[in-house]
Amino acid sequence: MVNAMSMDRSDFEANLAAVAGADSVLKADLLASFSHSYATQLDLLRRARCDGNWEVAAMRLKGLGASFHCAQLCHLAEEALEAAPGDPVILRKIARFAEAFQLAA
Repeated sequence: MVNAMSMDRSDFEANLAAVAGADSVLKADLLASFSHSYATQLDLLRRARCDGNWEVAAMRLKGLGASFHCAQLCHLAEEALEAAPGDPVILRKIARFAEAFQLAA
């Protein structure tokens, strides 16, 4: 189970730094892209009422996590894939991820 204490942003930041190097504009753009994609998929999860829509949004979150080497997000997406559409427990966990990473949710 992923909780707020285990959501260490340092690995995520290290991966962003490895890609962007000293280019702060690129780093900001990557973080904005991640945040926007995350918020979009979380919104789709919140509105999903059927297995298909839920699974698509969860898989996209997993892909986003994998693209940015964010193990916490991948794990949460796996939990969503195992949960029923609209499961409030996993939706809260994914929303807390945004709080821990200071993302727009």
